[in-house]
Amino acid sequence: MKEAVYQSVDYLGLARMREFLSIANEVMERKGVKLPLPPQATADEESRFEKGLEIQVRVFGPQMKENVNKSLINRFLAQNCFGDYYTRHGLSDREREMITFCFLLSQGGCEPQLMGHAKGNFNVGNDKAFMMKVIMNVLPYIGYPRTLNAISVLEKASGN
Repeated sequence: MKEAVYQSVDYLGLARMREFLSIANEVMERKGVKLPLPPQATADEESRFEKGLEIQVRVFGPQMKENVNKSLINRFLAQNCFGDYYTRHGLSDREREMITFCFLLSQGGCEPQLMGHAKGNFNVGNDKAFMMKVIMNVLPYIGYPRTLNAISVLEKASGN
């Protein structure tokens, strides 16, 4: 549960997610979970860029090695989104990509990033049928316009 909240920070922003982290902690404490939980990080300051880029290449392809040098924000993405979060224990790449896809589609206006993560989902083993089920499950929470946009992106990402 907490890994999903942590995963959301880079995509939804800490300001939006801080309250959810507090609620997650409260729920866990009520359920008798001793906090803080054991650390899940596998990267440190020295390895986060390298490990993050390795995951980007695994999920999105070898072109990520070139993209990382195009701008400072791409380096931050490798270090933070992937080096700090995707390297953590607790969720698989398949789960992280599916969750990230949900964060992006729920916001709307993120279609270029949604396209990248639709393809990333395919690359880690989440097929089109599964992703369509994911989209349909979030429909009641995001409405039809964002759902239709996500379906359109999924269709394009799958080559249809």
